[in-house]
Amino acid sequence: MNDERIIELEIKVAYQEDLLQELNKIVAGQQQQIDRLEATCKMLNERIKSLSVEGSAGENVEEAPPHY
Repeated sequence: MNDERIIELEIKVAYQEDLLQELNKIVAGQQQQIDRLEATCKMLNERIKSLSVEGSAGENVEEAPPHY
């Protein structure tokens, strides 16, 4: 191999390393966002369940249909 070819390969490796670091940062940020979204979904599910339980407690009273 000649020196030009080695230098060219070293430059390509350097660019690939930089790209890999950038992609790693992006993936880490996306994982943090996914974790936050999962926590939000869990909180919302718990809230929906609690509202459902509260709503079903008040349904024991029978009301006349609206046409009466």
